[in-house]
Amino acid sequence: MAEKTTTDRANALIADNRKAGHDFHILDTLEAGVALTGFEVKSIREGRVNLRDSYARIENGEVWLMNVDISAYSHLGYAVHESKRKRKLLLHREQIRKLIGKVAERGFTLVATRMYFKNGRVKVAIALAKGKNAPDKRETVRRRDADRETRAAVKAHRTTR
Repeated sequence: MAEKTTTDRANALIADNRKAGHDFHILDTLEAGVALTGFEVKSIREGRVNLRDSYARIENGEVWLMNVDISAYSHLGYAVHESKRKRKLLLHREQIRKLIGKVAERGFTLVATRMYFKNGRVKVAIALAKGKNAPDKRETVRRRDADRETRAAVKAHRTTR
């Protein structure tokens, strides 16, 4: 097997929030940096992150990442950090203004969809999303099943030729 290069590790996916695609209509995504402590970064490098039910909130002109569970670093001694504390997202002022307008005016939600390394720094993909109701979720599952059956039929047809 080929060994991962340093650029692959510097641009690796850390965590994915698959539930967000099921619960929301994702309209637009935005990349943001995250203000973290050193031990949180070490814990993230160990893969001890959970993005399920995470979201972003705008408070006093700043964007905060809420409900992201970064477990304690394994080699941490007596100092312990709060695993679900709110963390500041690093965005440009103009990006924040656009988000404030869209969230307040149209009732959209900001959902964390992916956390990844980019050039050795932790980044979060924030999605501007609108919540799905139960019929929309069922339709998504139906469409996914139909696509899967179509791909299987095409594959079966290709192998029989």
